[in-house]
Amino acid sequence: MINAVGNDKESSFKAICDGVCGIDEITLFDTEGQSVKIAGEVKDFDPTTVMAPKEVKKADRFIQLGLKAAQEAVQDADLPEDLNKERFGISAASGIGGLPTIEKNSIILNTRGARRISPFFIPSALVNMLGGFVSIAHGLKGPNLSSVTACAAGTHGIAEAVKTIMLNGADQMLAVSAESAISGVGVGGFASMKALSTRNDDPKHASRPFDTGRDGFVMGEGAAALVLEEYESAKARGANIYAEVIGFGESGDANHITTPSMDGPLRAMKAAYEMAGRPKIDYVNAHGTSTPINDKNETAAVKELFGGKENCPPMSSIKGQIGHCLGAAGGIEAVTAVLAIRDSIIPPSINHETPDPVCDLDVVPNKARSAELTTIMSNSFGFGGTNGVLIFRKV
Repeated sequence: MINAVGNDKESSFKAICDGVCGIDEITLFDTEGQSVKIAGEVKDFDPTTVMAPKEVKKADRFIQLGLKAAQEAVQDADLPEDLNKERFGISAASGIGGLPTIEKNSIILNTRGARRISPFFIPSALVNMLGGFVSIAHGLKGPNLSSVTACAAGTHGIAEAVKTIMLNGADQMLAVSAESAISGVGVGGFASMKALSTRNDDPKHASRPFDTGRDGFVMGEGAAALVLEEYESAKARGANIYAEVIGFGESGDANHITTPSMDGPLRAMKAAYEMAGRPKIDYVNAHGTSTPINDKNETAAVKELFGGKENCPPMSSIKGQIGHCLGAAGGIEAVTAVLAIRDSIIPPSINHETPDPVCDLDVVPNKARSAELTTIMSNSFGFGGTNGVLIFRKV
């Protein structure tokens, strides 16, 4: 994974567990006239480390970040040389795709005319081109799918990869999610909805999931990738297995275009929980956006699922550290979940200074907690009332 606190999975995970905050003043565009001037940007990323210099202009930043995460995942998977790449597919995911490229070319249209629009505009901006670029980079010829489900996209992308393997559509799937929407129109659009924190003078404390002082989410960017494979196949070749996906659940709120319900997330969690066989959940990797409504509803749904506060496992959100990476959030949080299983540690919810009485679960505050983790639930909920939940188990 790559995000605001690290450019690979190990440095990112360590920083997340150490409570490092990567949120700061925006540098990707001029924030003059914007009401929100902070975000969780990826730092010191050189796209020429994953693609030829002449190719960089053909791919929006979200694709470049996705290529970085995919490269790391494929190398880590240590796949055999004789792998049948016609049976190795991709499940890509992004909430918005190439928004900065769309913004840039819209300005060109209105100031310089249609003839000056870049010929790379369309293939650079399309969400499915994340999978396209990754498939070309690694020669993967199996199913090439894309999920575009707002902030649940990364989680849905992993579920789609699992389904494809379960239905014998592929032997391996690379689930890659990426987002880079920190642009004038992206930040301005979310700000106009009053969805973002306006704590510009204190960016390190702006994202505060489940805290009574939360005033909206902070945009982040990044990417994550996981290689998924049928268990017996991975075991037979001696693969480094981080965890097993034992459940997934999906639902729709049918309620409101942007305001989440409690019922929709609960039904997605129930579906994943039932599919997994109702195991003991040791930790809930919360969606935890730091918005007043999401955090309250998610807490209520978790309590309902487990039959009351006293039965609920510990819960935390890493969005205080890296911001809300939108369509990549579920992927980054899935990587975080499987590394948490590996290292027996629960990442903290930072900036948890004044617990909200309505968010009264065991929200692991400010410092990571050592814990033997066998089974983790990871939640993602998106605009349009689209919900996705994954359950991972230690192997």
